[in-house]
Amino acid sequence: MIPVRCFTCGAVIGDKYRKFREYVEGGMDPKEALDKIGLERYCCRRMILSHVEIIDKFLIYRRLGTGGRD
Repeated sequence: MIPVRCFTCGAVIGDKYRKFREYVEGGMDPKEALDKIGLERYCCRRMILSHVEIIDKFLIYRRLGTGGRD
């Protein structure tokens, strides 16, 4: 889950991550993709580039039927 705002400057970045992934998975260079979605500040670019989608890995450990609670 991508943060909604940049930790450093507070700009909204959460809505741009999906478009960034589409561009990169389509073969576009990440630098060009960041330029195209309008991220100019290096702090915001860092937030997008360094993001690791870990929610899928956490869901493996969720127990069925308990909602992950014991």
